[in-house]
Amino acid sequence: MAEQSVLVVEDTDEIRELVTTVLRRAGFDVREASSGAACLEEVRRDAPDLIVLDLGLPDADGTEVCRQIRAETQCYVLMLTARAEEVDLLIGLAVGADGYMAKPFSPRELVARVQAMLRFPRQVQVAQPAAQAAESVRRLAELEVDEESREVRVDGAVVDLTRTEFDLLAALASRPGRVLQRETLLREVWQTDWEGNLRLVEAHMSNLRRKLVAAGLNSPEIRTVRGVGYRLVAA
Repeated sequence: MAEQSVLVVEDTDEIRELVTTVLRRAGFDVREASSGAACLEEVRRDAPDLIVLDLGLPDADGTEVCRQIRAETQCYVLMLTARAEEVDLLIGLAVGADGYMAKPFSPRELVARVQAMLRFPRQVQVAQPAAQAAESVRRLAELEVDEESREVRVDGAVVDLTRTEFDLLAALASRPGRVLQRETLLREVWQTDWEGNLRLVEAHMSNLRRKLVAAGLNSPEIRTVRGVGYRLVAA
């Protein structure tokens, strides 16, 4: 089996060398870039399976680089940031990042996070018979979740969601009315049990709700069950 590829994008030489070294020792095929422009060049030349992306690049903001990456590839993006304030986290996840780690970080934890993300590669869409494709569409009042095309529609209009936002909504829509614990969503969407990721669930859910409301969705709605998780119910 071919090695999974990781692109490390970090302008600080010491950090870039550290990340590259620990990931290579873990068995990954690692490439490096020290700027946003170099990152995009590498992605267009040969898209990696995952990008470790620093937010504070010298020539571009990491969130804008992530936005451009997401427009061109569905590879995983793990952000590294020295500014872990909630606003930065929400902005980063809104443009399609799959997770984040705050500096300073544990090299062992970094490897574990990368391994968890790459344990399940992106799904490749294949053609399905019409009857099977019809069964993949979940209709709940004004909301349609099409698992075949990975599209979400509100009153027929497509809502632009990130991969993770779609997966969260699909998990809720598959069990309408049922409370899904945040830990359950971590396992199903991120394939990890690491509780440090619970804040990721909250941040992505916040972005998801905002996009659905902006699209005009009144019913169903995502409700928070305080201290437990979330459920999708008719308004």
